Amino acid sequence: MRYVSTRGRAPTLDFAEVTLAGLASDGGLYVPEAWPRLSPGEIAALRGLPYPELAARVMRPFVGECLAPERLLELTTQAYARFAHDAVTPLTQLDQRHWLLELFHGPTLAFKDVALQLLGLLFDEFLEREDSRLTVVGATSGDTGSAAIDALAGRDRVEIFMLHPAGRVSDVQRVQMTTVLAPNVHNIAIEGASFDDAQAMVKRLFADQQVTARHRIGAVNSINWARLMAQVVYYFAAAVQLGAPDRKLAFSVPTGNFGDVFAGYAAAQMGLPVERLVVATNINDILHRALVSGDYSAGEVTPTAAPSMDIQVSSNFERLLFDLGARDGEALAGQMAGFERDRAMRLTPAQLDGAGTLFTSARADGSQMAAAMRWAWEDCGCEAIDPHTAVGLHAARSLDWAPGVPVVTLATAHPGKFRDAVERATGFRPSLPARVGDLFGREERYVTLPADYDTIRAHILDAATPR
Repeated sequence: MRYVSTRGRAPTLDFAEVTLAGLASDGGLYVPEAWPRLSPGEIAALRGLPYPELAARVMRPFVGECLAPERLLELTTQAYARFAHDAVTPLTQLDQRHWLLELFHGPTLAFKDVALQLLGLLFDEFLEREDSRLTVVGATSGDTGSAAIDALAGRDRVEIFMLHPAGRVSDVQRVQMTTVLAPNVHNIAIEGASFDDAQAMVKRLFADQQVTARHRIGAVNSINWARLMAQVVYYFAAAVQLGAPDRKLAFSVPTGNFGDVFAGYAAAQMGLPVERLVVATNINDILHRALVSGDYSAGEVTPTAAPSMDIQVSSNFERLLFDLGARDGEALAGQMAGFERDRAMRLTPAQLDGAGTLFTSARADGSQMAAAMRWAWEDCGCEAIDPHTAVGLHAARSLDWAPGVPVVTLATAHPGKFRDAVERATGFRPSLPARVGDLFGREERYVTLPADYDTIRAHILDAATPR
């Protein structure tokens, strides 16, 4: 398996190289050179497998010869050993049609753990082979930061610098990041910034020759292909439990940066019988507008009770546009250059029509999000869901579905991470699981810096260990 950049000008890499590279050198994102396919028989054979074994089978084509099958299984077994549920990503039934796929049983209570626990092990594996070091720079709207820090804390060959918009993550999300005092962990709160601002700085660091001359820069955001590869797995895990490959099903995905729902698209390209993928957005609805009308134009980010979705520039959307645009890297590079200049672009007819064959979108405002939380609590046996999951559930329930199609909403975070929002909507205040300990009794460590690229770069250059 080889990987190509969506902008067509970066070297083709193997899986180990693409895992350590993160962002492509031409500013694009890496995707497989061709989508691997699983036959109906191979999909059926996934039924009943333990999650680590199912994961190793689904990911094997993407890994190629970079990991022996038995070593990949060892890594997946290790990655998911810390999850609180034996099924890793269990399904919960809400009513005759609707299901929740619980992705929050990892150590930081969010779906990012499913990929990042594995990514930390892959970094160790490939850096050890090369006898080299990696400086990871990431941006977070909440959950990526805590999951990445948990996965990388204390690792000898990796340092991590995580940027978050000051005051725009929940209190639980913040302390999960800032109370990890390992010497290789550096938290940066950016004043007056949105996630989009932080993500733009991260991408700029990858292209900054003064930085890359001194440090090998790596990514933990979903711009890193290995992140998405690991997220493809739970689509297969859910589907085979609900009848695949003999039955189609739909997924509703709370969406900000488009990575999680693109993993569903990848699963469909691999042969999973997906009826529809629902892109569920909050009022920061650039993706909804793009999929409905072709208008991909960024506005100002509006803070909401679902901060991980408060995004106006969805990095992984580029991967879909590349696939739907006949994989023409030169054409997409021009299209993205226009967007980066004007913060607006139009999808081509081929891109818009192609997306419409699999994707549907829906938007939820604050009252609709709260109503979905109340419905799950009052009508589904006191099922507490977080605001992001509620956006997905609202979308799933607002659409018409063919008879017999199960609809799975991805439950992306534990409700205890958003206690205030859940309590406002339902009257119930969820607590954090005992396994996370007394987060608010721990010392916090982070620096607060202005939203100025040169200041952020100088801080990282001063603090990071050279390669």
